[in-house]
Amino acid sequence: MPDMSTVDPITLDIIENALKNARFEMDGVVVRISLSPVIREQHDEFPMICNHRGQMIVGQFGSYIPAIVEQFDGDLNEGDIFVWNDPYACKGSISHNNDWCVMMPIFHEGVLVGFSSIFGHMVDVGGKVPGSMPFDARTIWEEGLRVPPVRIYDKGVLNEGVLAIMLNNSRTPDMNRADLMALIAGCKTAAKRVGELCDRFGRETYMAATDMLLDRTRDAMKVLISKYISEEPVSFTDYVDDDGVGNGPFKMTLSIYMKDGKAVFDWTGTDDQAEGPINFHIHEGLCKLFFGVYMIMAFDPDILFNEGFYDLFEIILPEGSLLNPKFPAALSNRLNTHTRFFDCQAGALGQRAPHLSMAAGYGTSPHFIFTGHDSEGKYFQLMELLFGGVPGRPRGDGLDGHAWWPLFSATPIEYIENYYPVQVDSYRPVKDSGGPGLHRGGAGIEKVYRVLESGKISIHDDREVVPPWGINGGLFGGTSAKWIVRQTTGEKERIPSKIDNLEVEAGDVIIFRTAGSGGWGDPYERPAEEVARDVRYDLVSPEKALEGYGVVLGDDLSLDVAATEKLRAERRAERGEPEPFNFGFTPQSA
Repeated sequence: MPDMSTVDPITLDIIENALKNARFEMDGVVVRISLSPVIREQHDEFPMICNHRGQMIVGQFGSYIPAIVEQFDGDLNEGDIFVWNDPYACKGSISHNNDWCVMMPIFHEGVLVGFSSIFGHMVDVGGKVPGSMPFDARTIWEEGLRVPPVRIYDKGVLNEGVLAIMLNNSRTPDMNRADLMALIAGCKTAAKRVGELCDRFGRETYMAATDMLLDRTRDAMKVLISKYISEEPVSFTDYVDDDGVGNGPFKMTLSIYMKDGKAVFDWTGTDDQAEGPINFHIHEGLCKLFFGVYMIMAFDPDILFNEGFYDLFEIILPEGSLLNPKFPAALSNRLNTHTRFFDCQAGALGQRAPHLSMAAGYGTSPHFIFTGHDSEGKYFQLMELLFGGVPGRPRGDGLDGHAWWPLFSATPIEYIENYYPVQVDSYRPVKDSGGPGLHRGGAGIEKVYRVLESGKISIHDDREVVPPWGINGGLFGGTSAKWIVRQTTGEKERIPSKIDNLEVEAGDVIIFRTAGSGGWGDPYERPAEEVARDVRYDLVSPEKALEGYGVVLGDDLSLDVAATEKLRAERRAERGEPEPFNFGFTPQSA
């Protein structure tokens, strides 16, 4: 065990920040090398740097390295790089086949000092539909090639056979190859930076510092647990609309309490695994990370989140449930469940600290996929992740049309129109989709695509039935919706939130609206001037200003202060104390 007494505070801070910078450098390398819009433009890749035991020191997703190392019984060599994408073969370290994960052991002068790893979403990994995420899959066999953990590089030598098999099973082999090599380059970048830290400070000092960073996070988490988690359980339930094959809504129930000094996160009461592909096969360690990250970001964002607090958490994931499905359950559209996981965290933790929690967001990862052949007969496959409303929160309004993941960004319209036969007619927030509150919920977005070639589209979305709830008196937000306007008839037809291979002709228009998010706090406390401003910005309609906020506007949208104060006073007296949660939904109404 490295001697932690030899690391002074300044050295510790330098190493911490150097690792943070290395983690962001990994991002930079990946997006410069990759080809797919999903990674290059939208940054759907997640790097991390771990210590020699495989514990994440910096990054976004941790927990999975020890399970992979265990399969190779310590047979790790300099120059080895491992790859996999099978969720079941890696205990849920990645959660659907599209995510290719790369791991590299890091050596310094022949001694193992850590690991670097990145996983990223590949545009296509085979299966029965383009994009490899069939909305109606009933088993994982339908969702594309599954690769168990294998060496893609063996002591520095590329395994051409493994690479050929992986690329041969994709509709987009060129993109996949570039993206895979980008992930590998990112891991090599981290290895180089860790080696430089070992050279600069000494290997023992570096390894001691990584342990100290884990311990520091653990000590901080103990304080958060004692302050915000009680022995008396608090429970919260939210719902996923459907599984794509006619079943739903699906209940997700979370109970949180303290037991023997540990925070227990118990998913007992969550519905059984779905027939369709919304199951989320989550690794227990990853589940701990999600809870820890949320608690840190909500309650003390100055803490470095890493795996140091894992022994302070206990996770209960009932076998055969939506969050712990049995093989070979389909998993490709698990993000509808994954992001609802976050909403349940907010709802449960918010009961003990409502002033620090937030409302519910758009609660999924909307996908738009357009495939076909262009005028020259060349195959194309556009895949874009869309965003929605990030919820109202203690510090202010939610974000309009933003991703859950902080580093994700929208695909530039110029990129889409330059590389694909698509014209984007408009891209704007959805009026009234942000739930009213002292802090308004973020709005969903409406993106209007005009396809310029015939082909097929696929759409995967959720929160069309179950609205995002509001908190602390805030009201629920708007739901999602999709339409197609046929060029030949001009008729506007509603599209389900989950559909594959819908045939389109050149000139057809797809209208894609994502869900908004819930409001935070009493909407009658929101400054009337801010509501009037939102009306001028076309985020809120005059009707919603009156109905949701009690704000009276004139025909010229000028604020009537006296009428507003009178109306709000009447409504407060009639309503009484606002409810802690506002759902706008009961399961029986679905």
